[in-house]
Amino acid sequence: MSDGLQIIVGALIGYVIGMFPSADLVARLASRGRPDKDAVDLRAAGSGNPGGLNAARVLGNKWGLLVIVMDAAKGAVAGLVGLAIGDAAAYAAATAVIAGHCWPVYNGFRGGKGVAAAGGSFLAVFPPLAPIDALITGATAFLGKSSRLAIKVALVVWVVAAAVWWAAGWPMWWGPEPSFGLVAYAVLGAAMIQVRFTVSARAGSADL
Repeated sequence: MSDGLQIIVGALIGYVIGMFPSADLVARLASRGRPDKDAVDLRAAGSGNPGGLNAARVLGNKWGLLVIVMDAAKGAVAGLVGLAIGDAAAYAAATAVIAGHCWPVYNGFRGGKGVAAAGGSFLAVFPPLAPIDALITGATAFLGKSSRLAIKVALVVWVVAAAVWWAAGWPMWWGPEPSFGLVAYAVLGAAMIQVRFTVSARAGSADL
């Protein structure tokens, strides 16, 4: 399969996986046993963001953690499925899964911010970045900085690391070979997350 066809197939696969409604399913599960039996709509409750932090605030910590794990799993699965097709498909799927999560067509393009989905995709297509990203996020949280600052730092590191790995040709462990696709994935993924945070900040939300 040519690289061009791999990119198309990978992008379609990634977008479809990214649309999987993790937060909606968790909210429905958490709402079982409620007197009114109506599922909580995370887009109408709390900050209005269908993400892990808002789910934790509205539904409880264990449900918020479940949303984060499921969203990260989407990123990992998309990257692995793409990787089974080829390197170009892996990068395309890992990029598109973030788009599918942020702008799902089934819900009027109203989704989450893509942070957990991106983090999960690292495990499949950029494994060396996963521990680096975890350390940066953890250190920022330990220092008492805002989650918004932590995300900005992580996005910059993501793009810089991708460029360095491509230029140096460093090993990617079990991931695809470093190529321009790695840089495109980082730049586009980081840009989508930043756009979602910028739009949400204007609406008064900083949740993930």
